[in-house]
Amino acid sequence: MISTEYVVSEQPFTVRRTVKWGQCDPAGVVYTVVFAEYVISTAELFYGCLFGQGPQQAKDKYQFGTPTRGLTFDFRKSLRPDQQFDTEVRVGRIGTSTYQLLMHARDMEGDTVFTACLTPICIVRGQRESIPIPEYFKEKLKAHQTSDAP
Repeated sequence: MISTEYVVSEQPFTVRRTVKWGQCDPAGVVYTVVFAEYVISTAELFYGCLFGQGPQQAKDKYQFGTPTRGLTFDFRKSLRPDQQFDTEVRVGRIGTSTYQLLMHARDMEGDTVFTACLTPICIVRGQRESIPIPEYFKEKLKAHQTSDAP
């Protein structure tokens, strides 16, 4: 069986993905909305690495959630079916309740495909009330923080 996404490095945290045929339009180019799925899926794998267990199990255990407050993209190249690319994750600015996950996707030739900034906000699990980033989670984020965070 062939895996279409997997972690290739934990430092820097990097996910390799293969584009599936069903993620593309009739012209054979990845649909724009699929890039958001790539980013969210990569973030979930990143959280799994940070917690050492399933991210939703960990968030249940510690009673907090991380819904998306913001998501921005800069697209540089299109992707086609069966094409592989790597997405590297770095932590940008860490605020009181929010933090940035900076993602840089490159094709196998090393060319930038896209960059993205995912800004989650910490909330009380099951409520829509922001909370400060839990200290143990903040420390894990700092281990992946980039020195050139915006």
